Amino acid sequence: MKLSRLFQLWLFVYLFVSLTGCGDARLGELRAYIAAVKQRPPQPLEPVPAIKQIDNFIYEDVGRRDPFMMDEQSAEALEPRSADLSSLAPDPLRRKEPLEQYALDSLRMVGTLEQDTVRWGLVVSPDNILHRVRVGNYLGQNYGRITRIQEQAIDLTEVIKETEGMAGEWRERQASIALMK
Repeated sequence: MKLSRLFQLWLFVYLFVSLTGCGDARLGELRAYIAAVKQRPPQPLEPVPAIKQIDNFIYEDVGRRDPFMMDEQSAEALEPRSADLSSLAPDPLRRKEPLEQYALDSLRMVGTLEQDTVRWGLVVSPDNILHRVRVGNYLGQNYGRITRIQEQAIDLTEVIKETEGMAGEWRERQASIALMK
């Protein structure tokens, strides 16, 4: 107890002596420097850059198409080709689902869930996020579409580009993700 009182007294004396060392002597030098800087004439400011004038464009619709209506050429580009309908090529305009960014072997099935006669598969992605999937969802980087969810596995059909034989041919292959125990 006596030692801590002695330490507190010593600390108080040390702080008092340290703070009194910050006297007015150095503060006077600082005030003189500030006064000298204030006496300097100000530097001239750079002129504001000139703004370039942009020519106005007046849209006249005489002889031009309506920019808000789709023309025949744009509509044809959006229509699927008849050759693509008969082949197995994946739809390039379909919005990708979150689990399509991962390789199929990096996904883990951890269980199933049944709700209102709909069976859901529980899949964990490599970043340890649990996802709920059902028949019709897509998994993996090969356009794998879920065809069946069982208690022990999730079956899917992948669409892959054929590397042998004719170039550009697409084919289906069956794949599955087994339940991790």
